[in-house]
Amino acid sequence: MNIEETIRTTFTEVLEMSGVQATGQLDRDTILLQSGLDSLGFAILVARLEESFGYDPFVLMVEPVYPQTFGDFLEIYERFKPTE
Repeated sequence: MNIEETIRTTFTEVLEMSGVQATGQLDRDTILLQSGLDSLGFAILVARLEESFGYDPFVLMVEPVYPQTFGDFLEIYERFKPTE
């Protein structure tokens, strides 16, 4: 499972579903608040990613962390992925 590829694809799908035009290329430095998704969009994104990956890293955290950039978001999913 390629986490980054799945997240990028799902992110784009949620943007399109929300009727939001992407604000530019999604790279690791993209500020999430400027990505085009609102809080509902992020909730949908996280729910869809939980369906894809089988876990929600935000539920698994002891202390909540709110990612600022797309890179931060990716790192959270990488850090909390289940061990095989």
